[in-house]
Amino acid sequence: MKKLYLTLGAMLLAAVACAQQYDTDFVQTRTMKVSGKTTTMEGHITFDGNDQLSMVYSNPVGEYFMIDGNMVKINLHKKKAELDAEKVPAVKLQRTTLLNCLAGRWEEAAADNHAETTVTEKDGYKTVFINAREKGKIPRGGYSSVEVTYRLSDKMVTKMVLEELTGVKNTYELK
Repeated sequence: MKKLYLTLGAMLLAAVACAQQYDTDFVQTRTMKVSGKTTTMEGHITFDGNDQLSMVYSNPVGEYFMIDGNMVKINLHKKKAELDAEKVPAVKLQRTTLLNCLAGRWEEAAADNHAETTVTEKDGYKTVFINAREKGKIPRGGYSSVEVTYRLSDKMVTKMVLEELTGVKNTYELK
């Protein structure tokens, strides 16, 4: 039994060691499908590789998006909320999709969104396209498409595009 616990502990440590961590600046471009209006925002992202994410905006100042375990804290677009993802399924899906993509677990993000994937590699980058198989079967809060570009040398996300069911598209470029 002791050997089993040691083996499980070693596997857990290995999984944590493989998780990507971020501490960098980002630019976000939000595009509204209906009007075509775009908004550009900038900030700093920190991610521990598991379930701690902080996106603090410097433009506009004071806005943020944070994940602390199951809690999602938002102060964006003049809307402020603190939500328990376990109690709000749509928030849970958005939370897990974002965390899984940042951590390199895109297969899990695809499964959660009932989507299929296409992967391409070019010039030192891997781009993963996650597209909903059937738009009517996407869970509430899911994404119709996700595009994540990883740098092959360190497996870090350099770009992520999340398209919501409403057609709103958020493009994040990490520096």
